[in-house]
Order: sequence, then structure tokens, then C-alpha cells
Amino acid sequence: MSKTEQQVLALAGMFQACGLVEKLAKTGICPQQPYRCSIESLFIQSPEDTLAVYGSVQQLQFGLELLGVLLQDHKNSQKNDCLKYALGVMHLQKKLSKKASMLNTIGERVSLAAEQAKHFESTHENVIGNIADIYSDTISTFRYRVQVSGDFNLLQQKRVANQIRALLLAAIRSATLWRQLGGSRLQLVLSRAKLLDATERLHKQALKESL
Repeated sequence: MSKTEQQVLALAGMFQACGLVEKLAKTGICPQQPYRCSIESLFIQSPEDTLAVYGSVQQLQFGLELLGVLLQDHKNSQKNDCLKYALGVMHLQKKLSKKASMLNTIGERVSLAAEQAKHFESTHENVIGNIADIYSDTISTFRYRVQVSGDFNLLQQKRVANQIRALLLAAIRSATLWRQLGGSRLQLVLSRAKLLDATERLHKQALKESL
């Protein structure tokens, strides 16, 4: 797999989590397969390669579709919230990368959540609540916060709020991977055509795998 394709996987992972945040905020529900993939990506802290973080290309079908739409038209009004969350996540990831002690804390506590998931399951409410607490105790201490838009009554529900925080942490994990692979916001502009080409190839592969 080329470096560009690996970068696309990481970007798709980030947009998948952000797209699920948007769905939860507006409807209170989200598709379970991509949700599970996003949550479980947190538990893979020493992957053999980029694909190992997500399990398979097919697991990122939702994120690849979103990424493809936004690379073709970043002003797509229907995807404004998702793009806003992704840009916010990239900003938070950059701040987090300068906080070694916070990174260590997150890593240690995510490892504990991964052990907990073995006794329940990765998307069990206890595991998600634990991950949400990690986000609240670390990322939420930054002055900048991702402002999530949606149904006020849904956002006040503990289950939805916990799921959103857990997904935002998963999005930051993918943004970290994107940076580690040499990605940057400038590259999203300068290499958009190259990234779109790789996204479309991987999306076709994901569709084939899902048949």
C-alpha cells in the first residue's frame, strides 16, 4: 500500500469518526459497524501498519465516502458540520502533540479501557463511558473545544454525550496517525487531486470487500 493510500486511510478514519459525531448529534443514532471500527481503533496503539488500526478497508467505507465527497467539494453545505469537526480535531491533535504527559495519560487509560472491552465489548456503555471520561479529563481541558451542533435534547443525554466524546478521541487518534504519516493541512490543499484519486480507489476496494 502506497504512502498516499495509508494517509487516506488515516484521513478516512478521522472523517468517519467526525461523520458519526454529526449523526449522533442530530439523530441520536449512528451505523454500528463504522462506530465499532472507530472505537476499536483507539485500542491499537502499536500497529504493524496503518490498515491494522482499522481492521480492513471495508471497515472505513463510511469514512472513505465522506472524504471523497469533501475532497471533491469542500464547500458542500451538507457536510459543513463534519468538516468543521475534522478541522477542530486536527487543531486539538496539534496541541496534544506538544503535551507529553497528557499523551502518556491518555495511552495508559486507553489501555485500561481496552482491557475492560475484553470483558464486555468495545461499544458497551461502560467502555464508552470510560473513554468519554478520558476525553473530558484531558482534551476538554484545552481552551479550544469542538463545538458540536445538533438536537439540544439529544446532546443532553448522557449516552449520546459519551458516544460523541469517545468518537472525538478516536478522531484525534486518526489525526495523530495522519500526522505521523507526514500529513498536514497544507497537503490537503496542495495534494487534493492525488488524495482524491487514492480515496476513490480505496472506496471501490471497500465496496468490493463488502459484497
